[in-house]
Amino acid sequence: MTTVSMTVNGKAVSGDVEPRTLLVQFIREQLRLTGTHVGCDTSQCGACVVHVDGNSVKSCTMLAVQAEGAQVTTIEGLADGEKLHPMQEAFRDNHGLQCGFCTPGMVMSAVDLLQKNPKPSEHEIRDWLEGNICRCTGYHNIVKAVQQAAGV
Repeated sequence: MTTVSMTVNGKAVSGDVEPRTLLVQFIREQLRLTGTHVGCDTSQCGACVVHVDGNSVKSCTMLAVQAEGAQVTTIEGLADGEKLHPMQEAFRDNHGLQCGFCTPGMVMSAVDLLQKNPKPSEHEIRDWLEGNICRCTGYHNIVKAVQQAAGV
């Protein structure tokens, strides 16, 4: 076992993990932050996206030990208490979800997009979210939600 320490949603955390433990497993199983979903086990769906040091990462592709000392933000860390993050509000306002399974990863990816490109075109939004799969919505309302959050 190896001890791993990082900051998750602004709180210092640590835990003992096997070297092969994925970041998503550490987040869900040890920290009990279950908003980060596991959908495909092959890094295809994007349901497990979190931010590591400010960049969106599929947490099923990263070992927990690789996040040693990192700043990690999960979907639970976006809201400010009861006040939703503007991207979460936009998803709600535009019905950018149906079953909701992909939503945490979509939201986290979209937040990263707007940090890097505050006024993306529809094409840029669709291109950025290509690594996030939704089986319910057809993406139209997801794109509208990102556009609302971007103010475009």
